[in-house]
Amino acid sequence: MKFNGQRFLVVYSGVLTLAFVAAMLSGFARADRKLAVEELEVQRINVREPDGTLRLIVSNAAKAPGIIIRGKEYPHPNRRVAGMIFFNDEGSENGGLIFGGEKTQDGDKRSFGHLSFDAYEQDQTMALNAQDGKEGRAAKLQFTDYPNHSIVEDIEFMDSIKDLPKDQQEAKKKDYFERKGKPTRRMRLARDSDGSVVLAMNDLQGRPRITMKVADDGTPSLKMLDENGKVVGQMVPQR
Repeated sequence: MKFNGQRFLVVYSGVLTLAFVAAMLSGFARADRKLAVEELEVQRINVREPDGTLRLIVSNAAKAPGIIIRGKEYPHPNRRVAGMIFFNDEGSENGGLIFGGEKTQDGDKRSFGHLSFDAYEQDQTMALNAQDGKEGRAAKLQFTDYPNHSIVEDIEFMDSIKDLPKDQQEAKKKDYFERKGKPTRRMRLARDSDGSVVLAMNDLQGRPRITMKVADDGTPSLKMLDENGKVVGQMVPQR
């Protein structure tokens, strides 16, 4: 058999290439999987458990997620902000941190920040907000009770009536929330845009029962109200 040097070189180089690739792959498989970089530019980061369960999203405004419950994403009506959204062990939204601000074309300045903790498959049971805009500066800590059903039911209901006339939508929403229950604000600690500070506590039906306030002129007051909103006790400065 006649020796073909050119063919030998082709085969030899092919074998060396395969051996090199195999060695590289083997090395990567054994190597430490941690990646260290000095700077990383991304638009969104999804943090998942080994089984794929989503636990955290860090994103810019353009890549902000919708409402995610048990791994399924639903459209969000107005989330177009940068921030961090956290998820529970089942891949359902569990709270988040968002922030933003800008100077508009009209020259108005605005700034806002929001930190919230969600009820199970529901909305913000505790929320901390701060905002600054043409309406003034305000900050508040708010506690809210939510019904026990999943927010998915609310999302699907709102989607089912979106094409109805406005008056029919309102009628169906009234009936739906009377049957299913709706969010009830229980406590609000705030610095309002008028310069006053207030602590307001409501009953299980959301009716104001105790209000403590310091007005912008420094005048303090404490009021207690019955279920109809009538003042049944109060403390005010003596003149």
